[in-house]
Amino acid sequence: MLPQDGRSLETALNSSVLIPELPNVIAPPFTIETAVQKVRAAKDAWNSRDPDRVALAYTEDSVWRNRGEFPIGREQIRQFLACKWVRELDYRLVKELWGFRDNRIAVRFQYEWHDDAGQWFRSHGNEL
Repeated sequence: MLPQDGRSLETALNSSVLIPELPNVIAPPFTIETAVQKVRAAKDAWNSRDPDRVALAYTEDSVWRNRGEFPIGREQIRQFLACKWVRELDYRLVKELWGFRDNRIAVRFQYEWHDDAGQWFRSHGNEL
């Protein structure tokens, strides 16, 4: 059956079935709605515990500080996260918008996990 909106069958199939839509990039300047969406997307990515998915959210030249470790760039971030989630079992993150302006977002977070001996841990903080 041909589409009723004037598109060819090939165009209709390519646009809705065969080629999935690319995710929307949530970029600055932020509104309250886009800031909340960005924080929610980050939380969902981290809770997937997929180092590749999370690393893609950061620029190639990102510099992190996590206690005494300083991963630089996506590959080191990916490696850091892969090691983190081997140790931190059943990791679960809660991230909330704390504030935003133009091209900046601030969040507060807490996450919990347990080690292989069953000891639970909780961490919390702010990201600017």
